[in-house]
Amino acid sequence: MRIAVIIIFLTILGSLGSALFYLMRDKGASNRTVNALTVRIGLSVVLFLCLLAANYFGLISATGFKP
Repeated sequence: MRIAVIIIFLTILGSLGSALFYLMRDKGASNRTVNALTVRIGLSVVLFLCLLAANYFGLISATGFKP
């Protein structure tokens, strides 16, 4: 579970970085920045729902991940 959260979080950061790159490169001429930010929002929602489900099923506790 810990590795999945880390991978999703790094993917979110990568999407945010690509949005910044497209914003600087395209200067608003294309929709690539909007698409990258949309992917970031979607991944953030998925991560939040996965954490809620993991808490519900007992995979994580309030103090962190179970060993």
